[in-house]
Amino acid sequence: MQKEIIVIIGGPGTGKTTIIDGLIAQGHCCYPEISREVTLEAKKQGIEQLFLEKPLLFSELLLEGRKKQFQNASKEIHDIVFIDRGIPDVLAYMHYIGDSYPATFDTACREHAYSKIFILPPWEEIYISDHERYENFEQAKLIYNHLTETYENYGYKLIEVPKDTMDNRILFILDEISR
Repeated sequence: MQKEIIVIIGGPGTGKTTIIDGLIAQGHCCYPEISREVTLEAKKQGIEQLFLEKPLLFSELLLEGRKKQFQNASKEIHDIVFIDRGIPDVLAYMHYIGDSYPATFDTACREHAYSKIFILPPWEEIYISDHERYENFEQAKLIYNHLTETYENYGYKLIEVPKDTMDNRILFILDEISR
């Protein structure tokens, strides 16, 4: 079997982390979202909201972290590796805030190809803001649109995960992979 590196994407508050946690609980190899880690590290250095205050630096740190996740995933002993957000997410968020970025960002997206992309649609009933998730639901919908457009621009066919229980969403994902 060929290695599959599968990304789960979606706007903020759509259940990505819950699904990743559920997959981990079932014994699947998963890599967590790294933006909270980057944000918390910046706070330790006195930058309250790195994404808002220094978006390019934040995005460069995310890009490097996501490239490293991809490289690590490709060396895993597991046949399937799930990742919470992929490299094109960085560009989608830069498009969302209207910021420009170096050509190396585009190159990174082209050089790191994922097997499948599952996208979680905006879901107001489960949406919650917190200290790291500052967007409101309307902004979350705009981010979803930017994610869709960015991934499709890189040739990905997005598989939308239906709004359902965590278990049913995981079953849907695993069923799609086994096809």
